[in-house]
Amino acid sequence: MPDVRDRVLAGTRGPIRLRTWARDDPGYAVLVAHGYGEHVGRYEELAGVLVEHGAVVAGPDHMGHGRSAGERVLIEDFEDVVTDLHTAAAVVRNAHPGLPLVVIGHSMGGLIAARYAQRYGASLAALVLSAPVIGDWELPGRLLALDEIPDTPVGPASLSRDPAVGAAYAADPLVWHGPMKRPTVEAFARTLRTVAEDGDVGPLPLLWLHGDDDRLVPLPGSRAGVRRLSGGRLTERVRPGARHEVFNETCRAVAFDELRRFLDGVLAG
Repeated sequence: MPDVRDRVLAGTRGPIRLRTWARDDPGYAVLVAHGYGEHVGRYEELAGVLVEHGAVVAGPDHMGHGRSAGERVLIEDFEDVVTDLHTAAAVVRNAHPGLPLVVIGHSMGGLIAARYAQRYGASLAALVLSAPVIGDWELPGRLLALDEIPDTPVGPASLSRDPAVGAAYAADPLVWHGPMKRPTVEAFARTLRTVAEDGDVGPLPLLWLHGDDDRLVPLPGSRAGVRRLSGGRLTERVRPGARHEVFNETCRAVAFDELRRFLDGVLAG
């Protein structure tokens, strides 16, 4: 079993909570960037798979999320969240100097991870994006055109075909179940443009995982962004029938195998 520990870091806009899943003598490190409205504690199974594979895994609750400080789901500038992720990376590097570092980002965390790779990619061994909010994501434009953003929370059934995943999400007190906030939507729109305009990540190996029945971050728009971001070392894995959370899907064992095979190739190289 991993050794799970929490600590508090000084973030750009207040304290952030960092969780670490450790093991003896890890061979590489993974930094997880979670999605909108959730928290890194939902990645317990993924962390366990990676620890068993040889990693030390860490991830912060982003500002305004989970156990970190800030108004709930309020992010005015994603550059601050990227800086907080870099602070978390420094903690991992100080504890485990010399280990290759992989960043995994899901959904909103995929946007954060993509921007992280643009800013700090030279320090990374690989980038993994799961259903990333990147490319031609139409939701911010639709919401910002409205006078008032509707109170339409994420539907639990849109996450996975596994009903237990949706039930746990709906009952989780650390998950935000209210409406999106206009400054956050505006920040999404700005950062989507920034990532699109700031170029690719060069030779950094990139694994992209997505479900072809993802209704929250539709596959075609995300594909356009991922292909712009990749410098050529792109591995695509699209799971038929899967919804938004491939690591929580009924086919997650396949997704975990694909992730391990990708990491084996990166670490061997």
